[in-house]
Amino acid sequence: MNKRLNIGIELSVICISFLILATGCKKDDNNDSTLVADIDGNIYHTVTIGTQVWMVENLMTTRFNDGTAIPLVTGIESWENNSSSGYTWYDNEITNKTPYGALYNWFTAKQSNLCPPGWHVPTDTEWTTLTDYLGGEIIAGGKLKEAGTTHWIDPNADGTNECGFTALAGGSRHIDGTFSDKGETAFWWTSTVYNTYYAWYRYVYYSNGNVSRNNWDARNGFSVRCVKN
Repeated sequence: MNKRLNIGIELSVICISFLILATGCKKDDNNDSTLVADIDGNIYHTVTIGTQVWMVENLMTTRFNDGTAIPLVTGIESWENNSSSGYTWYDNEITNKTPYGALYNWFTAKQSNLCPPGWHVPTDTEWTTLTDYLGGEIIAGGKLKEAGTTHWIDPNADGTNECGFTALAGGSRHIDGTFSDKGETAFWWTSTVYNTYYAWYRYVYYSNGNVSRNNWDARNGFSVRCVKN
């Protein structure tokens, strides 16, 4: 083989290895052992970011991992008045299951058996660990968002998907039962309570590269990302 070609290949391997070491990001979806299935048989890829392993897709399960069904709540009044576990698909259309996943109220997200065994809904602190590792809330959102405008409206500012987290703008369901923000915003519950009625969540927006932290009424429907125990 040409010596110059050999040198080029060696340099490429060194550069790739350095990038993985420098960023601490490694996509883990290259073999079956790193794929995760929920109780419904939905398959999730994984990515290592720093010391954490995250699922690449939003959760889609309709059952807790012990087989108990999560109620599908479609009606506006039923959603608004519900104070127990429930989920929906955006616009009540199952076609939004892929690629956006389900929207769960926090009464569901707080349950320890929502994610597959060995995984859990991240705490507020675990989300902070992720954003701190990616340089802080001001820039972490751009590194989490899928690049381009397939699942984000223009301009999807700073969206690079640097670590393969592949955040999609799946929108939300408000406490009044209405849906909004698909294409504009990705929301994720944490498992951490704020007070009797509110819980902490994170969101990223199409027009900037931030990850924002806030708390909101537990009846809202947000996406869930699972992190490995």
